Amino acid sequence: MRIDVYATQCGVADREIKDRVVVVVDVLRATSVVVTAINNRCRDIIPVIEIEEAVNMSKNYDREAVLLAGERNAKKIDGFDLSNSPLEYTQDVIEGKTIILTTTNGTRAIKNCSDAKDIFIGSMLNARAVAEAITKSGEDVTIICAGTEGRFSLDDIVASGLIIHEVINGGADVELNDLGLVCRELYSVYGDNVHDILKDTYHYNQLLEAGFKEDIDYCLRKNIIDKVPRYIDGVIKL
Repeated sequence: MRIDVYATQCGVADREIKDRVVVVVDVLRATSVVVTAINNRCRDIIPVIEIEEAVNMSKNYDREAVLLAGERNAKKIDGFDLSNSPLEYTQDVIEGKTIILTTTNGTRAIKNCSDAKDIFIGSMLNARAVAEAITKSGEDVTIICAGTEGRFSLDDIVASGLIIHEVINGGADVELNDLGLVCRELYSVYGDNVHDILKDTYHYNQLLEAGFKEDIDYCLRKNIIDKVPRYIDGVIKL
C-alpha cells in the first residue's frame, strides 16, 4: 500500500486524486465536526463552499429537518443554527437531521476531491477506524490536509501521522511519500504530547484566542469514535 500526504488542498495533481482512495483531514475543526455529527446520528451532511449556496439549498427542505452550520474565520455565520464547534453537535440537536455545512477550509477540501474512487473523512477522533478502512480497501491512498486559509497547518500533519501510525500498527506494509515520512516521524516523537507541538502554531492559537480551548481539547483526542464517514455523490454519510 502506498500513502501520499499533501500539506494543503492547493496544487494537488488530478492524478493523485482520480481513482484513488482519498482521506480528507481538517482536525481543527471541520472533519472533527463531521465525524462527531455522524457518530451522533445526523441523517447526513452536505458540504458546500459558499454561504449563499448553503442558504439556498436549505430552502429545499422542511425547516425542521435541516440545520445550517459553519463558520468564517472561526466565527459562527449570522443566521446559521450551528457553528463549527463539534461540541454543539450533540445527539439531541442533530439526530435525524440533514446538516448543510460550509467552512473556510474543510468543506472546500472535501468538494475538491470529487473525482476520487472513495473519500473518507478523517480526524484524530477516528484515526484508527480510518486506518482500518483504507487498509481494507487495498488501494493506494492520498491524504489531503485542508490546511488553514491555503497554508500548511501542523495539526493536520500530526493527525495524518496518527493515521499512518495506526495503519502500520495494524500490520500493513506501507510506502510513503516524503511528507508521509515526516508525518510518521513527527507523530512517533510527539504523539504523546500533541498540545506541546501545536501550542505555538497559528491555527491552534487563532482558536484559543477566540475562546475555543474546549474544542481544541476535544479535537485532539485519539480514537474515541469508530465510524468513518464517506463523501458520496455530494453527501457525507456512513
